[in-house]
Amino acid sequence: MTARTQTSTSRIARLRTFSFAGIATVCASAAALTLAPSAHAAPKAPASTAADAGAVTAKKAKKAYPNNLDGWIREALDIMKKHDIPGSYEGLHRNIMRESSGNPLAQNNWDVNAQNGTPSKGLLQVIQPTFDAYHVPGTPHELTDPVANITAAANYAADRYGSIDNVDSAY
Repeated sequence: MTARTQTSTSRIARLRTFSFAGIATVCASAAALTLAPSAHAAPKAPASTAADAGAVTAKKAKKAYPNNLDGWIREALDIMKKHDIPGSYEGLHRNIMRESSGNPLAQNNWDVNAQNGTPSKGLLQVIQPTFDAYHVPGTPHELTDPVANITAAANYAADRYGSIDNVDSAY
């Protein structure tokens, strides 16, 4: 046997001795704690509780959306999904660009609705009575709020045309 093999063999033997001694020590400590628990030891929560708490916190965390047209559409789509209102990103975006060019404060002051005192407003140019009738719970009750305007308009379009995706002109 070479010197290197002897060194390697003796290291393995020492490692086995230390491993066995370590296991014996851990077992003895565990038995002692089981038989005579300390009066000062605080009860520990099961390991799964900490993981479950993290999962619950993650579920409760509100999804963040950018404060821009893309974010408003994505948030509206998530709300629409919860309320079974059909529509796609493409359908919403196409109609928004036609109606307001993406300006949530756009207001039509010249059409028949405006002449009757109820101008169309917001991303999808909704009048107040339509907004009130088709407002979707969970959104602000404000006509020019981008997400509220999109969801109310999509709800109206779903009722009248089957989906906002079916709207290709002023509605």
